[in-house]
Amino acid sequence: MKNIYPNVNQRIKKNKRSSFRSTTSQNTYDFNLYCDSPTLQDLIYTYVNKQISLHVNIKEKSLKESIIEKIGTKGLNYIEHFIDVNSEKTQLLFYAKDQIAKKGIYDNIVSLKSFNSIAKLNSYLTRANNSLEDNGKFIGYVKTNDQRTENQPIRRIPVFSKVYSVCEFIFHRVFPKINGFKQLYFGITRGKQQRLSKAEVLGRLIKYGFKIVELEENIDGHMYFVVKKVKQPDEMSRASNGLIYKFPRVGQHGKLISVYKIRTMHPYSEYLQDYIVNTNGYGSNGKPSNDFRVPSWAKFVRRYWLDELPQLINVLKGEMKLFGIRPVTDRYFQDIPPHIQKLRLSQKPGCIPPYVAYNKNSSKESVLMAEEDYLKLKKKGLLVDLKFMVMAIKNILFNKKRGA
Repeated sequence: MKNIYPNVNQRIKKNKRSSFRSTTSQNTYDFNLYCDSPTLQDLIYTYVNKQISLHVNIKEKSLKESIIEKIGTKGLNYIEHFIDVNSEKTQLLFYAKDQIAKKGIYDNIVSLKSFNSIAKLNSYLTRANNSLEDNGKFIGYVKTNDQRTENQPIRRIPVFSKVYSVCEFIFHRVFPKINGFKQLYFGITRGKQQRLSKAEVLGRLIKYGFKIVELEENIDGHMYFVVKKVKQPDEMSRASNGLIYKFPRVGQHGKLISVYKIRTMHPYSEYLQDYIVNTNGYGSNGKPSNDFRVPSWAKFVRRYWLDELPQLINVLKGEMKLFGIRPVTDRYFQDIPPHIQKLRLSQKPGCIPPYVAYNKNSSKESVLMAEEDYLKLKKKGLLVDLKFMVMAIKNILFNKKRGA
């Protein structure tokens, strides 16, 4: 039988070397492939051509299109109200692993990765601060706890929602705060989808040298913020994270003392005192208005003064007494009339304040009036404290006097 492929060996050798051309919109690439199988050749050709097209498309894609892919059109529009994203003095961080420039100082830095997915957030904020000019802007976004809760269908199931809430709270809020469990938590989650409250995010920003310029509570289910660099990061102070925390308060003779309390605010809330007071002022209960630092569960603890039980440690240390003026922050102290300031500095603060003994409401005016009356009577001797203590206990037990 006649062989119909007389030169088959030559043609096999020829097919081992096959040239093809790949063309994109702006570039042409030539490739030489050595291949025994036409099928394998086609696969390689398809793969290489796809990679080249992807690379060229990324290069050709505009910067704004890339931003929209990450955060959407509304997010881009919000950012462009404050900065020019195309400026050479603006640094855009698309991923949590992006390194903030070690060389060069920027006017603006934008985090295009949600804060929920940045594991070492404090280090991230420190690097951002160090890479900004004074008064330079830093813009970012986060899905807060409240926003996450609103979008969870499981929360609508009556009984199971409670169980789920407790388990989620323990895993996402308690574990990251306890050594040992903290390593386990970040080992499992790799720092992704962290639970962050509005108060914690803003408190961290202030601690690490930023001043809040603008907030937008809901853009596509996220909270956006614009802050500016006003100082270096505060690396010395310890943020509130544990169950029991020492709060700085004004004591006798103006000395700052650390008052022990059960933490009933979100972590980092202590850095927000000035911001909330300057923004919202004080409410009728003598406390800052619209104080989003206090979670719902803490209201029960505060109502029955359970959060103040650790103050007995201050009593044993001689910094406080059982009955007396309540210990206040330096910021609150500055808002007190000078003549009451002078009276306050002459006495140790107490666990049970005078307004409870008088059965007054907890408005700022009522509290200050009760304190002024008590401080004037205090000159008569130690029996005054005993009298006021009996009055306070009577109001708590029989008149159902409760905390604010």
